[in-house]
Amino acid sequence: MFPSRRKAAQLPWEDGRWDISSCPSPRSLPRPQQEPRGRIYRGSSLPRPIAGLASAPPQWKPPPHDNGGSRLIPSGLPRKCSVFHLFVGCLLLGFLSLLWLQLSCSGDVAWAARGQGQEAPGPSRACPPEPPREHWEEDESWGPHRLAVLVPFRERFEELLVFVPHMHRFLSKKKIQHHIYVLNQVDHFSFGALHRFNRAALINAGFLESGNSTDYIAMHDVDLLPLNEELDYGFPEAGPFHVASPELHPLYHYKTYVGGILLLSKQHYQLCNGMSNRFWGWGREDDEFYRRIKGAGLQLFRPSGITTGYKTFRHLHDPAWRKRDQKRIAAQKQEQFKVDREGGLSTVKYRVDSRTALSVGGAPCTVLNILLDCDKAATPWCTFS
Repeated sequence: MFPSRRKAAQLPWEDGRWDISSCPSPRSLPRPQQEPRGRIYRGSSLPRPIAGLASAPPQWKPPPHDNGGSRLIPSGLPRKCSVFHLFVGCLLLGFLSLLWLQLSCSGDVAWAARGQGQEAPGPSRACPPEPPREHWEEDESWGPHRLAVLVPFRERFEELLVFVPHMHRFLSKKKIQHHIYVLNQVDHFSFGALHRFNRAALINAGFLESGNSTDYIAMHDVDLLPLNEELDYGFPEAGPFHVASPELHPLYHYKTYVGGILLLSKQHYQLCNGMSNRFWGWGREDDEFYRRIKGAGLQLFRPSGITTGYKTFRHLHDPAWRKRDQKRIAAQKQEQFKVDREGGLSTVKYRVDSRTALSVGGAPCTVLNILLDCDKAATPWCTFS
C-alpha cells in the first residue's frame, strides 16, 4: 500500500528526527555581505540576514576622501578640489580684493574732484592713511625753546622700546623741539655690593650732560606715556609744570605729588639746586623735591581742561613682573622724610662710561651709561650686600 498522506506530509521534527535533506543547501543561501573595515561589532548575537525574511543590507559607500578629495572640503565643492587648490584660490581672491580697493579708492578721489568741477591735482591718493612720520625735522617755526627729555633708566628695555618712538611722535606732532636722553645707570659692584637705583642723581647727571642746546627739561618716567594730545609740553616760563598731576595719574593722587612727568626751565632747576642724591632705592625723592620747589619760592602749575581723567596716560609698569626696590636699610627710614639742604645738583658725583646716539623705531635718542658714586659714610643704604 501506498504510505498515508499524513505520513508523507509529516514534518521532520514531528517524529523526533531531523532530516537534513529537508534543509536548504548552504550554497543556496545568500552570503552575508562583508562589513566594511573600521566597523566593529561586539558579541555573537547579531542577527544574520536570511533570504526571503529581510531586505538586503544597505550597500556601503566609500567616504568622499577616498576619491582624491579632502575631508576639509565642504560638500558643495568638487571632490577633486584639494586643500592646495583652496589655498591658492584664497590667495588669488585676497590679491584681487586689495587691487580692487586700491583702484576704487583712487577712483573715488578723482570722481569727487570732477564732481566739484575741479581737476584732481597730481596723482590720486590711496584710501588707507599714510603712516606717521618717524623722522621729523625740527623747524625754527616750532619756537625758540628746546626740551631735554631726561629718562632715568635701568634694565627696562621692553618699556624703552615703546617709550622712545611714542614720545618722539607725540612731541613732534605738537611741534616741540626736543631730544631724548636715556640715563642708564650702569650696574657695578664695590666691596662686593651692588649699587641701588638712584633716580634723582641720574636726573642731576642728565641735566648737566644735556648741554646748552636745550633750555628746559622734562623729568620723565619711562613707563608713563601721554595719550591726550591736549597735554601741554611747552616751555614752563611761569614755573614748574606738573604734567602727570594727581587728577590724571593712574596711580598717585595725593596733592603734593610731583613725580611721573615734571617740566622745569633749567634756570628754575638750578634755583632748586636740583634733586637730592641721598635717595637710593625706590620712592620719596619727588616728595623731597616738592619741598625744594616751595623753598625756592616757585609756584607749581598743573593741567586744566583735561577731561580724560585717569585714562590720560598709559602706565606700562607691571608690578608682578618687575618688583620695586622699596627696602629701607639702616637709618634710611628716618632720613627719607628729611629735607636735604646741602646736597643736590652741586654735589652729585658720577662718571659717564659711554655716550651713544641711537635710533629706536626711527626715533633718535642718546643713551648715557652713567656710573654713580656711592658715599658709604653719608648714605650707607646705597648698596645691596
